[in-house]
Amino acid sequence: MRRRWTERARAAWRWGRKNRYTLADVGYALGSLPFVVAGMVISLNGDVGWGLDALLDGMAVLSPITGLFLGLQLVLVVPGLVALAVLARRTSPQWLLWSSLLLTAAFGNVYAAPVALYSYAAWFPDRRRLLLLWSCAHFAALTATYSGRESILVVPLTMSFLVFPLLFGLWVGTRRQLVENLRERAERLEREQHLMAESAIAAERTRIAREMHDVVAHRVSLMVLHAGGLEVSAPDERTAKAAELIRTTGREALAELREILGVLRDGGDTAPTAPQPVLDDLGKLVDNARAAGMTVVLSATGTPRRLPAQVERTAYRVVQEALTNAAKHAPGAPVDVHVDHGDRELTLTVANAAATDTTADPVPGSGYGLVGLRERLAMVGGTMVAYPLPDGGWWLRAAVPVPPASDTAGAEAADTVEEPQ
Repeated sequence: MRRRWTERARAAWRWGRKNRYTLADVGYALGSLPFVVAGMVISLNGDVGWGLDALLDGMAVLSPITGLFLGLQLVLVVPGLVALAVLARRTSPQWLLWSSLLLTAAFGNVYAAPVALYSYAAWFPDRRRLLLLWSCAHFAALTATYSGRESILVVPLTMSFLVFPLLFGLWVGTRRQLVENLRERAERLEREQHLMAESAIAAERTRIAREMHDVVAHRVSLMVLHAGGLEVSAPDERTAKAAELIRTTGREALAELREILGVLRDGGDTAPTAPQPVLDDLGKLVDNARAAGMTVVLSATGTPRRLPAQVERTAYRVVQEALTNAAKHAPGAPVDVHVDHGDRELTLTVANAAATDTTADPVPGSGYGLVGLRERLAMVGGTMVAYPLPDGGWWLRAAVPVPPASDTAGAEAADTVEEPQ
């Protein structure tokens, strides 16, 4: 029960904060009604009269019931119109000001004037606020005209009664304008910072693309060129096949490098047009590693099925990076690659023994391979564990969450439906 009342109180509080301006206007309108009605009653009693003189004289000729009826109409209708003007004080404060002025001129009723002056000063531009000084003086003069006694004190009292709401409205309007200017300045500064960040990113992309083209692409092109020459002039068939593998791998690397450079230079998120690797390409990846002299055993458990393209591409890159690291840091060591097609998870395990070819020069690494794999796996919700083995080898395990088999089966069935011609 307490929780229900707490939720209701919070909902009421949120509703009140959302509609606080409307509630304030309603409060002002209701609060002004008693004062306006009291002023109307005083006016109808004949204490003040300029606009009411002719009306009261005419009402005296009528029957008492008719005069009472007209008086009640004035007491009820005029305050209602003033209350409506108060409700519209934010959108049309000039109507409230003029209605208050007419109310004062006709009935000597100045009780709606403070709200009118405050609203006009708070919601209208500075150029129009000069009219308020004239309005205050006019209100005071009218009140002094209606008062038949102590007219000297009526003017300063009325001015003080009207000046304070005017000054408060001027302060509120100036503060609102200042806050609005600060907000616009902050938004403009944020847009400028965003544009500067985009320009810096574009410049950095261009610089990286230029360096990769000048350094990496040039050296890979030289490797492909020398491998092609070695393939032609190889003394034996084994050397020729190795040179052919180097040449084709280098060409593929150059093609992928061109796509990466294109994305960096364009600065967009356009996907490469070439087919992206999937799990079915693991066999070709292992064959290339074997052709390069590695001993790789590929095994799989579970039922293979189609998975989201990003998941399959990530799994392929994990195995590719693991084989590359094994070739760099453990040349000649056997490598075991195991793929487990689970119902909820795709698990990749790559393990290699210690290096057996101690005569080969170690290949320097960038140090960012495993970091890049963790980031790539995190994008698809996967995890990775990698650590060295006691015998000098290395063990890596990556797990990627996958949709249930029923969901992927439905997706495969939908993809196999031919579109109508």
